[in-house]
Amino acid sequence: MTAQTLIDTARALVASDKGLLAMDESNATCNKRFAALGIPQTAAARRDWRELIVTAPGLGDSISGAILFDETIRQQTNAGQPFAEALSGAGIIPGIKVDTGAKPLAAHPGETVTEGLDGLRERLAEYAGMGARFAKWRGVIAIASGLPTRACIDVNAHALARYAALCQEAGLVPIVEPEVLMDGDHSLARCAEVTEEVLHRTFAELRAQGVLLEGMLLKPNMVLPGQKAATQDSVDAVADATMACLLRTVPAAVPGVAFLSGGQSAQLASARLNAMNTKYKSRMPWALTFSFSRAVQQPALDAWKGDAANVAEAQQALVFRTRCNQAARRGGYDTQRDAPR
Repeated sequence: MTAQTLIDTARALVASDKGLLAMDESNATCNKRFAALGIPQTAAARRDWRELIVTAPGLGDSISGAILFDETIRQQTNAGQPFAEALSGAGIIPGIKVDTGAKPLAAHPGETVTEGLDGLRERLAEYAGMGARFAKWRGVIAIASGLPTRACIDVNAHALARYAALCQEAGLVPIVEPEVLMDGDHSLARCAEVTEEVLHRTFAELRAQGVLLEGMLLKPNMVLPGQKAATQDSVDAVADATMACLLRTVPAAVPGVAFLSGGQSAQLASARLNAMNTKYKSRMPWALTFSFSRAVQQPALDAWKGDAANVAEAQQALVFRTRCNQAARRGGYDTQRDAPR
C-alpha cells in the first residue's frame, strides 16, 4: 500500500461536505440502547438494526464512510450481501473499530487506558481482507478533581499513535479518537485546557511513531462544559473555544477533523458544527466534519423500536439527520427549523 493511497482514502472520507457514520457501538452499548426502547437484546435484532442503516436509501449522498463493529462487519443483509460490500455499493467506504475498550489504568483510580494492541497487526490484515479501508481507536480522558493525570494522557496518546502506525502499515487510514468526556461539572475553560493538552500530546506521539499525518483523520470531542456544569455556554461560545483549541493543536497536514457527538443532542451537535463552519471556514487548514453516533442514530432508533413496519420511517429519520449535518459542514443548517437550508 502506497502513501498516496492512504492520502487519497483520507481525502475521500472528508470530501463533498459528507461525514462519517459511527455505527461501531459494542454489543453491550447497543443492547443498552435497545433495552431502553423494549427492543430484544439479541444478535438478530442488532443485525436487523444495522441492515436498516446500511440499506437506507440515499445515505451515500451525505455519508462518506461508516465505522463498523467486529460483529457487524461479519454480518450480511437478508439478501446475503456482506454489510461492507453493501456500503461500498452505496458509495460509502467501510471502516472498522479495532480497540478492545477502555480498561482501568493501574495505580490511577478513575482513569482508563484503551487496550487492543496485542494481535492488532493480524486483525488489521483480516479486516482489510473483509473490505475495510480505514479503522478507529478511541482513547478516553475524564475530567474530575485531580484528573486527568499526565500519566493517563500520555499512555492513551502513545496507544493511539502505535495503533495509527500499525493501521498505515496495513494500508488502512487510522481515525485517531482522543475523547475528553463531557461527564461532570467542569467549565468550558477547563475542557479547553484539557483538550488542548491531550491533542498536543497525541500529535507528539503520532510524530514519534512515524505516522503519516496526510493519511489519517482526527476524531476529537468538541470543547464543551460538563453536562452537570452550572453554566451551559452558548453555541457560539462552544464554537469559538473548540476552534481556538484545534487551530492551536492540529497540524495543517491532517486532511480532516471529524467530531464525535459524545452525548450531545442531535440538534445541538448540528448547531455547533454549523457555527464552526459558518464563522471559521476561511481559517481552517483542514475539513471540519462529523462522525456522529447517537446524534445521528437515536432519532432513527426511536422511530424503529424493533418493528419491521417502521423501517422506512426510521431510515428517513436517519438520512434526515445526516443531511442536517452535511448542511452544517457548509454552514447551511437552519437551527430554528432543525433542517438544511
